[in-house]
Amino acid sequence: MGLFNGLFGKANDKTKKEEKQVPWIPLVSVHQLEEIADKSNTKTQLIFKHSTTCGISRMVLKTFNANYDFNEGHFDLYYLDLHSNREVSNEAAYKFQVMHQSPQLLVIRNGVAIAHNSHGGINTLDLNKYV
Repeated sequence: MGLFNGLFGKANDKTKKEEKQVPWIPLVSVHQLEEIADKSNTKTQLIFKHSTTCGISRMVLKTFNANYDFNEGHFDLYYLDLHSNREVSNEAAYKFQVMHQSPQLLVIRNGVAIAHNSHGGINTLDLNKYV
């Protein structure tokens, strides 16, 4: 029985990989976009636009979470649920002059989007360049 538990994902707790906690800040208000632009003058800001009903978006978010290896001093990391906050998503596209896609990651510095990518390209974006 122990063999089958190991094969089918029921290994004991000691062998489970500890999941990292990504320091997400919920982006739920249009007013936060101005705060993000202001804070980007001293610290790079990231906005992750996520579609909660899209399998691709879910997969990209899971990979992003697994690979995110920065501390809170490097970036402020905002999570935007597109379905719950459509107005915020539309205003972010307008304010930072980036055509809307989902999933999408925006890198904001000095009040402007200096980089962005969508879909699988999110996880190939080298965030070390923006620390």
